[in-house]
Amino acid sequence: MQINSPALADTLIKGAMALGIVLDDDQQTRLLAYLDLLAKWNRVYNLTAIRDPYQMLVQHLLDSLAILPYLTRCTPSKVLDVGSGGGLPGVVLAIAQPAWNITLNDIVQKKTAFLLQTKATLSLPNVTVVTGRVESLRPGIEIEQPFDTILCRAFAKLADFVSLVRHLLVPGGSIWAMKGVQPTTEIAALPADMKVVNSIELAVPFLNAERHLVQIKFGA
Repeated sequence: MQINSPALADTLIKGAMALGIVLDDDQQTRLLAYLDLLAKWNRVYNLTAIRDPYQMLVQHLLDSLAILPYLTRCTPSKVLDVGSGGGLPGVVLAIAQPAWNITLNDIVQKKTAFLLQTKATLSLPNVTVVTGRVESLRPGIEIEQPFDTILCRAFAKLADFVSLVRHLLVPGGSIWAMKGVQPTTEIAALPADMKVVNSIELAVPFLNAERHLVQIKFGA
């Protein structure tokens, strides 16, 4: 199945609808254009182990869209995607929610080069790309301001993740981690002042695998 095939576009529309998400024509076009960019750069830069366009759409686009209804309830405005890699879930969220300011962070230069190209090609003014270790980023220097929403997808264990990013979170903000199976052991290992306020089992359309979204707050 080719990325520009009607069947793939139909799968995206049906998957989004199953998640309760309405994508306009421009958003659908941009998401498929992003998938095309990811596939092309992947041949040289190894951004993802998944090569099949259908599986890329399901395991990358729909997997990223699956968290959107839960994030939206917290009305994010400034979002940090840590270890963004090929732009997941940050680029997908930026296309689906143009009012959100989304910063994509990775330590690997070739990955942030791809993210900068994606921002330019897809005309995403709400996206900022920052190269470097997240624990070294400082508000007012490498980044403008702290974030109300910090998220990651398969980046690190929960305790490590919150320790690396806590200095970038505004009071009352949330840290979100996308996981496969329920991370019971990781939750138990969280610092005492960090509490899980939500652990959500996600249903990703057309995907027969476990997915969870964990929301963490300070002292909740």
